[in-house]
Amino acid sequence: MLKTFFLPYLAIRNKGAGYAVSIVKAGARIVGHSAGPVRLPLTDLSTGEESELRQLIEALGTQSLD
Repeated sequence: MLKTFFLPYLAIRNKGAGYAVSIVKAGARIVGHSAGPVRLPLTDLSTGEESELRQLIEALGTQSLD
């Protein structure tokens, strides 16, 4: 899990200032929860970065809260 999810996740998060917020909001959107855009001066992930995140999340498969 560390190599296949968290390290790539951190690599995306570390690409831009304020991406700690942006990546959580993008992840929420990817799994179907409206999070809205980040507020200025922060920026949302780029389309490519969000695609990378989507691939990471989809590789995990369905997650349970149990």
